[in-house]
Amino acid sequence: MTEQDTLDFAKRFIGAIQSGDVAAVRACYSPDAKIWHNNDRKEQTVDQNVKVLEWFIRKLPDRNYRVQRVEALKDGFLQQHVLEATLPDGTAWSMSACVVVKMENGVITRLDEYLDSAESGALSVLGR
Repeated sequence: MTEQDTLDFAKRFIGAIQSGDVAAVRACYSPDAKIWHNNDRKEQTVDQNVKVLEWFIRKLPDRNYRVQRVEALKDGFLQQHVLEATLPDGTAWSMSACVVVKMENGVITRLDEYLDSAESGALSVLGR
């Protein structure tokens, strides 16, 4: 992939998450991709990650990803963003995050996401 192809992919990927297009998100991943988060330091499968995404879409339907930085890497991309949404009680909420994405053959094989744990704590009111 060219640098522009990678940047275009990154834009489509975050756009699919923001719009709640779970099928498009899944298509961005290799079937055996691993997703890791700094808050629990555990790897997820694509199926596990999609399940969390579906929950997130239901709980925060107005989510917006304000991308602050995206850079193509030789084997993927890095993106820094602020996730903004309205909590069910009407409170505005935001969380800073950064993802480091590794790609092979045009799909994501690994995604490491770094979340601000102080900001993510507000999501505990959403339950499971």
